[in-house]
Amino acid sequence: MNTSIVGRHIELTEPIKDYVNSSIEIFKKYNLDIISVNAIIDQEEKNGRKAFTFEFTLNIAHLDTVVVKQKDKDLYSAIDIAVDRVSKVLRRHHDKITGHKATKLTEVAAAEIEDQIANELEKFEDEIFPVRLTSYKPMDIQEALDDLKGSDAQFKVFFDKDDNMRVLYKSKDEGKFGLY
Repeated sequence: MNTSIVGRHIELTEPIKDYVNSSIEIFKKYNLDIISVNAIIDQEEKNGRKAFTFEFTLNIAHLDTVVVKQKDKDLYSAIDIAVDRVSKVLRRHHDKITGHKATKLTEVAAAEIEDQIANELEKFEDEIFPVRLTSYKPMDIQEALDDLKGSDAQFKVFFDKDDNMRVLYKSKDEGKFGLY
């Protein structure tokens, strides 16, 4: 993780740098792939009052950039509040990732399911055989009907001009067709 601390209109002392670095260490507990952390400290003076603005910019892999700005009279309290806000965002993302892992199929589980399906299909080899779709381009219903009449197939699967998947099949009644 790359870190940078920038001071605008303020001299960065070692205690300030150490405090910011120790605050950044807190983010490691979420086990996210944090690419870089930029901290910007800005001091403003209006009407004789000093105010500090602290900004965190975190670049995280597989997530948008997280930017948190906090303004306060005390620099250390601004840093603490910003760290709390960033921690909340990181915790939510971490919980989202770990909570959804249980619903995802692992490669081993997927392979086991494929093996079970293959074993089930072997039982019905004589009854079920795969049929490959021949056309993925859109066609008119009349074209599909002419194509089905000219072949010995029982049905025709095709996409119509509105990009809907349709099935045209031969009915039990001689010379009649059904459309789904």
